[in-house]
Amino acid sequence: MKYAIETSALTKQYDDFLAVDTLDMKVKNKSIFGFLGPNGAGKTTTIKMLTCLIKPTSGTAKVGGYDINTDPNEVRQKIGMVPQLVSLYKDLTARENVELCADYYGIPEDEKEDRMNDLMELVDIKYAENKLVGQMSGGQKQKVSVVASLIHRPDVLFLDEPTIGLDPTTKMVLWDLIAELNDNGHTIILCSHDMYEVEMLCESVGIIDLGKLVAFNTPQGLKDNLIKQKEKELIEQKPIFTKIPEEFEKTMETSKIKIDITPQEPIIGKTTVTNQIRLGEDVNIRNCKKFVAIQEKSKELSIMVNNLDEKMVEEVKKLDIVYNIKVNDNGRLIVDVDKFAEDGVNNVIRSIVKNSGIITSISTKDPSLEDVFVELTRRKTVDESEV
Repeated sequence: MKYAIETSALTKQYDDFLAVDTLDMKVKNKSIFGFLGPNGAGKTTTIKMLTCLIKPTSGTAKVGGYDINTDPNEVRQKIGMVPQLVSLYKDLTARENVELCADYYGIPEDEKEDRMNDLMELVDIKYAENKLVGQMSGGQKQKVSVVASLIHRPDVLFLDEPTIGLDPTTKMVLWDLIAELNDNGHTIILCSHDMYEVEMLCESVGIIDLGKLVAFNTPQGLKDNLIKQKEKELIEQKPIFTKIPEEFEKTMETSKIKIDITPQEPIIGKTTVTNQIRLGEDVNIRNCKKFVAIQEKSKELSIMVNNLDEKMVEEVKKLDIVYNIKVNDNGRLIVDVDKFAEDGVNNVIRSIVKNSGIITSISTKDPSLEDVFVELTRRKTVDESEV
């Protein structure tokens, strides 16, 4: 089976409200899939249809190879669910809760004990198997929920905000568990508002908004798409030139043309670039593009170099893709690099290493998955003057 979940025009309508609108998506078998969306976007409704809690208005889906409309009982045997709010009996022990689920799924008596023991050891909760759920911590309850949801060996496991409210240490334990469950062959559907969690765990991500799937890609693919979108927007902007001849875009980059430029405030950056721009002078197109880019079209690169010296700084400064460079108080090198340079960051790193620099950390201010989420799901407000 190639896909654990396949939806086809999956739709749910409540009277005049379209909660899920012709949803089409495919989730690879034995993968970890992040399903994201703001409150009210249709995410919970979609999960309810996929887990056969509600029926779709139209369209359908296959989960674990079975159709949610025609084979709901088979689908239920293929799935497990760990809800956001732990749904365990507080006055029963952990083991009693798991045993209740095993009996519900009809697990044979000769298999039940071994399954319970194996799963409790897997999630590291066997030490508390005889403890009342009502006396457990949040992390312990989540572990018991995972055991209860896995007792019938489902192919697909739905996790709804599994680490919400947990401390960082317990979160990491559950993250390791999710990865281990995936290694054991389970497909994981992770619903979460923790973007770091999603980015770290998920192979692919789908974002739903206003009932429609607005993005589906790998976490890095989503970020790369946002970078390209922002770069396109910046290229289309002309923040410095007040007048640009039509032949500007048609002329070869190495050509020279007369450009009429209204004087601007000085820009912090390479004086070799800014000094070449003069009213009515012959100007190299490449430098013009740099001139436009300096203020908004550079990205910050932060590098910690253990043995940083003046020679390394000067060599980096000479690179034509570097606009600004400074060393902060803790010795970290901060470099503004042309974000459109194909190999800009690598060239800075090569320059440092070439001069015997020992780099211990590198970071950039590239978009995060949270930035992608906000960009794709932000509500567009209507100007009242246009109404």
